[in-house]
Amino acid sequence: MKYLDAKKLSQVITRRVEADLADHRVGGCVLRVMQEGKLVYQASFGEKTPGAGDPLPLDATWRLASMTKPVTAAAALRQVAEGKLHLFDPISDFIPAYKEMTIGRLNEKGEVEIVGKAQNTLRLIHVLTHTSGVGTGELGTLQLNSLGRDYGMTLQSVTDAFAGLPLAFEPYTQSAYSPLLGLDIAARLVEITSGMAFGDYLKQYLFDPLGMCDTTFSPTPDQWTRLAVMHNRVDGKNVEGETIPGRVFSDLPTTYQSGGAGLMSTLADYSKFAEFLLWGKEDIMPTHVLRNMSRVSIPEILMPGAEQWGLGVRVIGENYGPLPAGAFGWSGAYGTHFWVDPENKITAVYLKNSLYDGGSGAVTARHFEEDVAEAMI
Repeated sequence: MKYLDAKKLSQVITRRVEADLADHRVGGCVLRVMQEGKLVYQASFGEKTPGAGDPLPLDATWRLASMTKPVTAAAALRQVAEGKLHLFDPISDFIPAYKEMTIGRLNEKGEVEIVGKAQNTLRLIHVLTHTSGVGTGELGTLQLNSLGRDYGMTLQSVTDAFAGLPLAFEPYTQSAYSPLLGLDIAARLVEITSGMAFGDYLKQYLFDPLGMCDTTFSPTPDQWTRLAVMHNRVDGKNVEGETIPGRVFSDLPTTYQSGGAGLMSTLADYSKFAEFLLWGKEDIMPTHVLRNMSRVSIPEILMPGAEQWGLGVRVIGENYGPLPAGAFGWSGAYGTHFWVDPENKITAVYLKNSLYDGGSGAVTARHFEEDVAEAMI
């Protein structure tokens, strides 16, 4: 086990983030690093509103985007622990319309063609590991856009609509990222098996027990007020990124409690969730069940390389670079990023909201990993 040098960590992160601010790669960000359950580093940099000069508070709220996915996976695992779900359950056991699925593709005209019936049963583990073919690639984007954006959208209405649409590939024969719908199906199964709205379930069984008072699909007026304004970089300058008032993720209404991307949270809250993933909490679910989340859950042939899929998280393999094998976590489209390092008992959370340099490949995410690694002795 290696230990973090707090002074060095502060120096390397400050140097890096100040360079990012000067380059307008970020408008503002907050960071927290914990080791062995103790706070090693926490800081806020930049502005709450790009170009306004208003300081960014540590309790600012942030659009998590795909950092919602690990929360959804944890909820599904809790239902597994309760005996309400099994990882290999067919989706059609709970939503019968998913029983007869087809495989589709886009032709040269951009039209959907059905190429055959799916032979493999679509299962819960497939939607948790991005091996389902649901809502994936150009086909998935076209399908989601075809649904429209009305205020009546819900998990049920969206997942029911996708039951009649073709998959991008045969389940469990490929690995391709599902930005929304895969984890939305998992969230819908939590609703069905609990009899609760997904947001209510998360609040009762995850957020309240963990003290996550600012994590929600439906922000209060105060939480909207504290929201970090979206950043963008245009012509080398900081500008406000375009968003739709009252929408947490993209153009989706808050009635649609997306298990793939719909949550808002804070640095303190998400750090508590990351610590839960590291240490467990038996009154939420047995730790041995939670550990399934961070195990590689697909064959290497489907996703070769140093990064593989657990349940709702990427899991680091050998020869990745800054993170040791066994570390796990995920990122969001607007630049949010976190990981859990079981070997060194570290959790690290980085939050920014920007339309520039976001997602799992964000330069700022990789730099944060490198900076934490550099400060270890």
